[in-house]
Amino acid sequence: MAFTDVTVVVPIDFSSESDFAIRSGLSIAGDPRRMHLVHVLVPLDTISPGVLFGEVTNQTRTDAVKKNMAELTRKHGASEAVEVVLFGDPGMEIADYARNIKADLIVIPSHGYHGLKRFVLGSVAERVIRHAECSVLVLRRKDAE
Repeated sequence: MAFTDVTVVVPIDFSSESDFAIRSGLSIAGDPRRMHLVHVLVPLDTISPGVLFGEVTNQTRTDAVKKNMAELTRKHGASEAVEVVLFGDPGMEIADYARNIKADLIVIPSHGYHGLKRFVLGSVAERVIRHAECSVLVLRRKDAE
């Protein structure tokens, strides 16, 4: 079931749950051109070895993400989807991006953590829900803890 003129943002982290999120987002958007795949890279730690030796840069990271995104969109028949790489706090960047493009919906997978694990790891989905100005569909993992 596809809705007409619905702009959908699908944050992806390249986990197995990303596939389900892309399929769900595509089924809602109907047209891959109305789906925006977003991956957020956290800022580089300047003292990590890859950065110190110049092997890891924002450009090398962006190139790797774009390559993997292209493979994902091809796999799902969504090559015309908008692919975006952002830098910063994932929850805030996703919510801000959706606001800036006037998205109708964010479709985000949840890792299903709870208790201490959730407290320690944080929750991108929860942060998106708190800050997004559009509706958010959280896809629960079947094997959630």
